[in-house]
Amino acid sequence: MFTGIVEETGILKSINGSVITVQCKKVLENTKPGDSIAINGCCQTVTKLFQDSFSADVSAETFAVTNFKSMKTGDAVNLERALTPSTRMGGHIVQGHIDMTAKYLGDMRFEVPDSKYIVYKGSITVNGVSLTVSKLDGNIFSAAVIPHTLENTNLKYLRTGDSVNIETDILGRYVEKFLSTEHNKIDENFLLENGFM
Repeated sequence: MFTGIVEETGILKSINGSVITVQCKKVLENTKPGDSIAINGCCQTVTKLFQDSFSADVSAETFAVTNFKSMKTGDAVNLERALTPSTRMGGHIVQGHIDMTAKYLGDMRFEVPDSKYIVYKGSITVNGVSLTVSKLDGNIFSAAVIPHTLENTNLKYLRTGDSVNIETDILGRYVEKFLSTEHNKIDENFLLENGFM
C-alpha cells in the first residue's frame, strides 16, 4: 500500500529484458530485497540493491498495462516506498496496481480509455502521484496540481502525447463489485428493515 506522496524522482538506469534498474538515493534508506517500491505508481518488488540504485523484475502484465513499455534510459520516474504502520496518510489509499495508461493533453489534462471510476473531486493517481480530479468531461479529466507537487515529481517533464500510469480510487471498484453481485441483498426491504427508508 502507498499514499501517492512521491518521496523522490529517480532516473531509469536500464531496462534489460524484464529487469528494470532505477538510480536513486532516498528510497534506498532501510530498503532490503523483497520490499515494495512504487515506480511511477506501479508496485514493484526490489530484487537487488546497489549503492545508488535498485533492480526489480517486471512482469509481462506490467509492461502491457503501464507506461513502462515506452520508458527509456534517462527518464525520470516517481518513487515511493510502501507504507509502514507509522507513516502519515498524506495522499489517499494507493495499491500500486495500474488500471490503465492515459494520454497527456497538456495543462494537466489527461485522456483515458474509460472514465468509469473517475469522479469529479475524487482521488486519482497519475504516475504514482495522488491528485484530485478538478474537472471531468467524458474521458478527459483535469487534475489539480500545486507547485510543490509539480516541482518534486516527474509531472514537470510531461509533454503533450506522453503516456502516464493511472490508478483510480479503489473504493469505486469495490462499490461497483458489491452492487453488481448477483447475491446482492440490498433491495427495498433491506433498506426498510435497516432504517434507510
